[in-house]
Amino acid sequence: MTTGTALATRNEFGSQSTTHALVETASTAVAAQAKAMVEARYVMAMQRPRDWDQVRQTLLRECRRPSFAHNKSAYYRKPIGQGVEGLGIRFVEVALRCMTNVLVETTMIFEDDGKEVHRVSVTDLESNLTYPLDVRVSKTVERSKPMDDGSFISMRKNSYGKATYTVPANDDDLLNKRAAQISKAIRTLGLRIIPGDMQDEAEEIIKAVRMDEAARDPDSERKKIADAFAGIGVKASDLVAYLGHALDNCSPTELVDLRGIYGAIKDGEATWKSVMDNKAEQSAGSGDAPKTEGKVIPPCSEEDFKNKSPEWRKLIIEKKKGPSELIAMIETKMKLSEGQKLAIDAWSHEND
Repeated sequence: MTTGTALATRNEFGSQSTTHALVETASTAVAAQAKAMVEARYVMAMQRPRDWDQVRQTLLRECRRPSFAHNKSAYYRKPIGQGVEGLGIRFVEVALRCMTNVLVETTMIFEDDGKEVHRVSVTDLESNLTYPLDVRVSKTVERSKPMDDGSFISMRKNSYGKATYTVPANDDDLLNKRAAQISKAIRTLGLRIIPGDMQDEAEEIIKAVRMDEAARDPDSERKKIADAFAGIGVKASDLVAYLGHALDNCSPTELVDLRGIYGAIKDGEATWKSVMDNKAEQSAGSGDAPKTEGKVIPPCSEEDFKNKSPEWRKLIIEKKKGPSELIAMIETKMKLSEGQKLAIDAWSHEND
């Protein structure tokens, strides 16, 4: 005898009809499907085990490709202390694909009006080893102004003394935050699965490729890096202030360092402010740091600006320095006003 469940009742003239259908509980169907998927994955892993020598050859071949080695998410450098370097999410994605028989899963386990919690897990199907991690994604973002109706959740002052408002995230903001947080979790867990000796070899190859490119054509590499930083709001003058000299005097090592920092900022591992703050801390703790490092830089008085202007203007006219480079050089000793910066910039347009 078959048991049915009433799905709909229809009233007609003088009669009533009821529709029945067989209904299988959702939990049973989901459990059966999950069991079949898990069994299929483990069976495939047993039938086609990985060859570690082949994995190593394939992975290192990928790392030798310049387009991969220069990817911002393949390798980054975080501004912590003397610098913390690490392999990024793009490397982990490629490495897990080369390894095969690795399962990456993401499941939302909690959600309310303020946050989402996702469980990310990476499983080596051959060793039956799983590493899980819960990721919290808040449904808010920070903006320089409130919502269109003037509402906001909270307000704080940023490092520049300007108001920053916490407002609800829209769909695009939430999608980006979710993807970024999950990517970080996959990278962290994936690095626990990938053998350490392969990671060390990959790091050396990626750094060597970047160094070779910087040494072969430093001018081209410098322009690419400057343009990349401009895309995230970091000006050439900011880079000059970080380096302590003009961009065209960068060594290959400094170019590689800048590319690593760019990757960290782009992936949300750091901000330009944290880069400069760390630079100041390291300089202040160094015995050979410039005397102006870590101390308040005095403003450039109008008299000082007037006396120095002929010398500075000559550097611009003779194209020995650009306005941004000159401003960065001056501000290592004296703080320029906005009017003085505009005057320096105007010198570069005198012959236009």
